[in-house]
Amino acid sequence: MSGAEPSAATTRSAAEYRIEDLAHASGATVRTIRAYQDRGLLPTPERRGRANVYRDTHLARLRQIADLLDRGYTLASIKELLEAWDAGRGLGGVLGLVAEVHGPWTDEQADRITRDELYAKFGGVQDDQAVAEAVELGVLERIPGRDDEFLVPSPQELAVAVELHAAGVPLIAISGHLRELRGQVEHIASRFLEFTTEHVFARYLGHRPPTDADADAAEAASLVRRLRPLAQQTVDAELARAMRMFATRHLQHHLGADIPLTTEPSTSKPRSVPLPPETMQAVQRLVGPRDVAAFVAAATEREVHARTLDALATSHNESKQIDQNG
Repeated sequence: MSGAEPSAATTRSAAEYRIEDLAHASGATVRTIRAYQDRGLLPTPERRGRANVYRDTHLARLRQIADLLDRGYTLASIKELLEAWDAGRGLGGVLGLVAEVHGPWTDEQADRITRDELYAKFGGVQDDQAVAEAVELGVLERIPGRDDEFLVPSPQELAVAVELHAAGVPLIAISGHLRELRGQVEHIASRFLEFTTEHVFARYLGHRPPTDADADAAEAASLVRRLRPLAQQTVDAELARAMRMFATRHLQHHLGADIPLTTEPSTSKPRSVPLPPETMQAVQRLVGPRDVAAFVAAATEREVHARTLDALATSHNESKQIDQNG
């Protein structure tokens, strides 16, 4: 034989740690490890002589605690979670479920943007207060050590703000609108979660340990993956319906209640309108005899759209003047 196999004592010692060694391996401090012991978050170490001996189970538990802390859990909630699953349920399954819930809920990829690029997107406006509000709202995130660069968690959300500002909406109005919208969307998200919990996830969240914890947790994680896009799909469909309804009402209000805006076919018979012969001859010379009717119809439709837009613009300017005078 080329070499002796490691003895049982050697194998055992390789999986044993003094508290200083455990702190080095886990990235936690000795003080933190002792605090976790006092809180009951770590299993009691083996007492050997005057020293405590820790094993790989302690190292794994410290890494689990660090992962849950990174996900936003408090030490109290982590203790409840670990105690419940140590009492008869496998921890691997529930950690998989936690990872699924905390995973990305959108396919959108975060991006980075420099301060100069940000100013350029908003027409060269250098508004430090607006940047601070964007950071507070999470539209931008500061990058440690980089004062001139930001992380953009949702480039789509930033793009919406850019388009609104280009259309004439002040930055302070955009941030105020986002605050209001966020509160309403968070209410929708909360209601959807309550709804799915009541009808789908209740059987996984009871206090009674299930017969096969890892299998149940894996099934719950699979359900999260399936249900994840449903909230956004529902909101998208309902928002489209509501926007069409209110936009139609808004247009009717500005154009006059006597102008129907329905797409349903009219019950009245079409009426012929004679055009001057010289006009018809000019159109015929322009597009040819076969396309005269199509050209007249297209020109008429374009004129109708132009007058509709003119009416909306006039109404907007009048409303703006009223607001300024008021």
